[in-house]
Amino acid sequence: MNEYDSDKITDVLRAKGDVVLTERAEEADIILFNTCSIREKAEEKVFSDLGRVRPLKLAKPDLIIGVGGCVASQEGMTIFRRAPYVDVIFGPQTLHRLPELIAARRASGRVQMDISFPEIEKFDSLPTPALSKTEGAQTNSGAAFVSIMEGCSKFCTFCVVPYTRGDEISRPLDDVLRDVRGLVAQGVGEITLLGQNVNAYAGEHDDGETVDLAYLIRTIAALDGVQRIRYMTSHPREMTPRLIELYLDTPKLANHLHLPVQSGSDRVLANMQRGYTALEYKSVIRKVRALRPDISITSDFIVGFPGETENDFEATMKLIEDVQFDVSFSFLYSPRPGTPAAEMADEVSYETKMARLKRLKARIDELENSYSEKMVGTVQRVMVENISKKDARELAGRTDNNRIVNFVGPASLVGRFVEVAITSVSMHTLRGERVT
Repeated sequence: MNEYDSDKITDVLRAKGDVVLTERAEEADIILFNTCSIREKAEEKVFSDLGRVRPLKLAKPDLIIGVGGCVASQEGMTIFRRAPYVDVIFGPQTLHRLPELIAARRASGRVQMDISFPEIEKFDSLPTPALSKTEGAQTNSGAAFVSIMEGCSKFCTFCVVPYTRGDEISRPLDDVLRDVRGLVAQGVGEITLLGQNVNAYAGEHDDGETVDLAYLIRTIAALDGVQRIRYMTSHPREMTPRLIELYLDTPKLANHLHLPVQSGSDRVLANMQRGYTALEYKSVIRKVRALRPDISITSDFIVGFPGETENDFEATMKLIEDVQFDVSFSFLYSPRPGTPAAEMADEVSYETKMARLKRLKARIDELENSYSEKMVGTVQRVMVENISKKDARELAGRTDNNRIVNFVGPASLVGRFVEVAITSVSMHTLRGERVT
């Protein structure tokens, strides 16, 4: 979602004037930070980065420095107090107002801040989706993000998103389809539907009825030119039978499901206010795999949630064995100001938490490598995303089950689907040869 928002910031500025991106901060007239506040480390990095650009502001007083995203929404004037040289502060829902905020700052000389939640106005104000990125870069013109909803209404005790992005708001069906058709007309073949809880999508049809994510995916899959569909990030409580059925009769739906579980302990899940048990989560996975036996299941884990006992952690490790996850995003719990979990007692040592995290990651890495080894000798349909950063003769692409593959090929293949024979496994990636 942050990558999508960053692209939209660029689109909004370009639509209002002659804006050129630069990789060198020293050359910039405007420097913008799009921020995340899911974890404390990411939030503190914002202030560290602001400190690094302060000398540029001193050397060039007309330089505009802006902070957007969830940290801006959460911290507000705290940002200005800690970094008074910041000119513009805007939230995820007000990025479309950025040109006006910059103009007001230049005209008045006063800091401009808008961290309100104007719901669907953001999407109504965004320009037509475009594929242009940083000038001169090899871009992935064959795949694109489409945001279909914003916000979260689940209020998990550890999560700050409902406070920084607001309640769940879904875009009307026709608006989403307009974006998808526009991207397909530009050559996009792979669409990733985005939302904080994307499978809670409840968009309005032109007849006034409300449609769900399953209906939306079926509609997009029926469009000529769409070759692959992904969606993220999902909540286990919203994995409805209609959505699960798609894995049987919608071949354009990617063979990959990212479904964050966070913990395998029912006690911890209850304290997190996740709304399901480990057994209920496994039931969802069992139903999906009954329709797609070889589907890749990835997840998120929080290790060291307040009060997590050794038994709680062992329950998580048992869930990993039961489900046999393929890749995970695993983090130590990070208390977020204003969330209920931040007030919970926690007597588990940092060393114990780190030891648990290391053990969890090691097991997931073993499972990931095992799945990768099984792909050696197979031929995979790969969306070529870009030229390799390490070797200009090589390309990097993504398989249907979300594996990165590196192989030799011409730059003209970027943005296209190609067949690649998998030849070997590297750390978190595959190697292959193009099948011609």
